[in-house]
Amino acid sequence: MAPILPRTLPLRTKLLVSVLLGLHASLGVSQIALSQAQSTTNATPSSSSNEQKHLRNVRQLTFGGQNAEAYFSPDGKQLIFQSTREPYKCDQIFTMNLDGTDQNMVSTGKGRTTCSYFFGDGKRILYSSTHLGGADCPPKPDYSKGYVWAIYPSFDIFTANADGSDAKQLTTTPGYDAEATLSTDGKKIVFTSIRNGDLDIYTMNADGSNVQQLTHELGYDGGPFFSPDGTLIVYRAHHPKTEQEIKDYKELLTQNLIRPTYLEIWLMNADGSNKRQITELGAASFAPSFFHDGKRIIFSSNVGSTGGMGNFELYAVDLDGKNLERITFTDGFDGFPVFSPDGKKLVWVSGRNGKVPHETNIFVADWVP
Repeated sequence: MAPILPRTLPLRTKLLVSVLLGLHASLGVSQIALSQAQSTTNATPSSSSNEQKHLRNVRQLTFGGQNAEAYFSPDGKQLIFQSTREPYKCDQIFTMNLDGTDQNMVSTGKGRTTCSYFFGDGKRILYSSTHLGGADCPPKPDYSKGYVWAIYPSFDIFTANADGSDAKQLTTTPGYDAEATLSTDGKKIVFTSIRNGDLDIYTMNADGSNVQQLTHELGYDGGPFFSPDGTLIVYRAHHPKTEQEIKDYKELLTQNLIRPTYLEIWLMNADGSNKRQITELGAASFAPSFFHDGKRIIFSSNVGSTGGMGNFELYAVDLDGKNLERITFTDGFDGFPVFSPDGKKLVWVSGRNGKVPHETNIFVADWVP
């Protein structure tokens, strides 16, 4: 993997409150004030007229702490997301209405969770959790090895009723299974696993059967997301190339660690064929998902940032990598963008309006084509 630059350091510990990553965050506790009244009255104006080209009527839905990866219910009326809040010491899964009201925890309250999603009928949910490996939050990675992410081997994928009841384990293989999302019809799950010795992307049926490996390249392949019609998968990847990069990657992986560096956006057919790299930004580009019509990809990147924690903004690009367009123009962190089922709203995570350092909240806006 490429050397770590200072601007990528917050990618996990400070800004990616979950899982960049689709991967999960390794953050400590933050107290979150749940004010249902604020969710409708504290509308946040865009800090730049440039943002208003595509984003109108921006509303803040959470207020305080670290919140990430909000995904819509099939009817577009709810969001499911992960959050670190008291009394829990690391991320748990919550649902809320689209106006920010009625926030409820739907995970077990044990271990660490990441990557939650609604099934196609809206009656069940999907998420990953370490709770079978222990009730406590898993330990933070050893930073004496440099800046690294922990790939917790106790992460497995679970389903549950929408209220969190009737939780069922879908993955049982040793090692990391997480970063799972669903096809629009709820029949297929795409996820990242280390079951064959490397971090690759797999699909399986909604009941956990018929597991298929899609990527085989050495390196990290993760954060997969289906196109609306289910024919394509977009994901983020970094494949080490030099001898030193490969050695470093393999050594860390034996310790359930990876070193975060540059990530690029990739695209492949849903069966794993026709893989192609979409971006060549030389930056930390992550959290890709599709526009409602499936013709473009939206993602976050710190391209062009220098020093400190960098400036992550939302970008859009065509499926062939052309017509790169910047969407947000607010300094700090903007990431995890996802469109509503009808394509009329965009939800994302932002550090704007934060009351304390590293605070990230969930925002929603009307999308202007």
